[in-house]
Amino acid sequence: MIVVVGQFRFPPERMEDARPVMRRVMEASRAEYGCIEYNYGEDVLDAGLIRVSEIWESREQLAAHMQTAHMAAWQRERTELGLTGRSIMVFEAGEGAPL
Repeated sequence: MIVVVGQFRFPPERMEDARPVMRRVMEASRAEYGCIEYNYGEDVLDAGLIRVSEIWESREQLAAHMQTAHMAAWQRERTELGLTGRSIMVFEAGEGAPL
């Protein structure tokens, strides 16, 4: 299992424009083969900060995800929206268990 976590930032005044774009990416990514979870969440204490969490079945499926048309569009759109501070990490994980 592959876990992706991180964050990025949009100017707070661009959040209204960014939300529907993020929604499209999330919906398309969640429909991909091998995607278990794909989430963007706004930090309630820090306007414009977006938290990222993803779970993929394998590195190969994550690599295929990065080559999709919706990810190419997302890369263009997020730049136009003023994305900064992107920090994303990928981890290999064993099976999870309830906490």
